[in-house]
Amino acid sequence: MRRLLLPVIALLALAGCQPKGGEKPLVKDAWVRLAAVPGRPAAGYFTLTGAAKDDRLLRIDSAVVKTIELHENVMNGDVMTMRQMADVPVPAGATIAFAPGGNHAMLFDVDARITPGTAIPMLFSFASGAKIEVEAKTVPAGGDDGAGDMGGMHH
Repeated sequence: MRRLLLPVIALLALAGCQPKGGEKPLVKDAWVRLAAVPGRPAAGYFTLTGAAKDDRLLRIDSAVVKTIELHENVMNGDVMTMRQMADVPVPAGATIAFAPGGNHAMLFDVDARITPGTAIPMLFSFASGAKIEVEAKTVPAGGDDGAGDMGGMHH
């Protein structure tokens, strides 16, 4: 695993040097807030950064989650409601945040062995054919991503 990690880190560093975006979109800061009640869906958050060309996030899959849906919050009169998105446009070089109170991923039927602190592997599939796998950290219901203490954490 260590041998694989070094080239990946080198590639990510190189991608960061390209001013107009890399060959593939980037997925960063993925985390999941687990449900307060077992059996209820969890919520996933992350940041997408567009590549050199426009793309679309088509789906997210995970070996430990039965179904992952992409949702957006929309105002319906005075009421905020969720609407499922078929895909998510990722314009070249743009940053799109999936964050609490906004766009998010709903994770249905999360494996019961997943507890706060257990990573969830997530595979992001894009229209361009790009596939990006990330490990989303998990927090308990009511918890936040703890970004304040991520300073020394390795990804």
